[in-house]
Amino acid sequence: MTKTPIFLYLRVSTTKQGKSGLGLEAQRDAIRRFAATERLHIAGEFVEVETGKGADALDRRPQLAAALIATKLAGGAVCVAKLDRLSRDVAFIAGLMVQKVPFIVADLGVDADPFMLHLYAALAEKERALISMRTKEALKAARERKENPVKLGGYRGGPLVDHRLGTEAKKRAADDFARSVAPIINEIQGRGIVSLRGIASELVVKGIKTARDGNNWTATAVKNLLARITAATA
Repeated sequence: MTKTPIFLYLRVSTTKQGKSGLGLEAQRDAIRRFAATERLHIAGEFVEVETGKGADALDRRPQLAAALIATKLAGGAVCVAKLDRLSRDVAFIAGLMVQKVPFIVADLGVDADPFMLHLYAALAEKERALISMRTKEALKAARERKENPVKLGGYRGGPLVDHRLGTEAKKRAADDFARSVAPIINEIQGRGIVSLRGIASELVVKGIKTARDGNNWTATAVKNLLARITAATA
């Protein structure tokens, strides 16, 4: 039985991610597992370090253009791990459909037709808008708290944990802190940064302070924060 050929398209949105491989290996591994399960033959791979935003995104993504050409010549399909590796923009996805090149999204399965891709793109576009709005609100609140700090602890970007408070009060303050940082974490993960160290570095770059140790973000601190976010938003 002949396996259907696919061309992998992997994308990260920053040069830093591209140099470190952050996100690329996860995408590659996901597609390889998917290909093995669905009996798809990997005929080539194209890697891009470029943002997915903008109406001219295809012009700025030569590797995607090359993947389209290779697929047209060899047949088969372009395969991505997740739809947002192509784009979260409905218009962009619609433009790709005009190319008459089949696309397979590993986490949607081989049976996802163009209509489904448009639908998922619309949902992703809405999610991106909501993440952007929540992030702006969180950063605005952080700036306001920084300009008017309460001298209780080291953190200047969110609810502070005063160690003189009772256990329940400490828990509520820590939960409030987790909720305030959650939109920023979502935005970071939405850019393909999923490792604990990567998230910690981004939080430092953004100037987000920890609740206890100022700007001392570590992988362990991020792990604990993610666990608290899950519990606080459950």
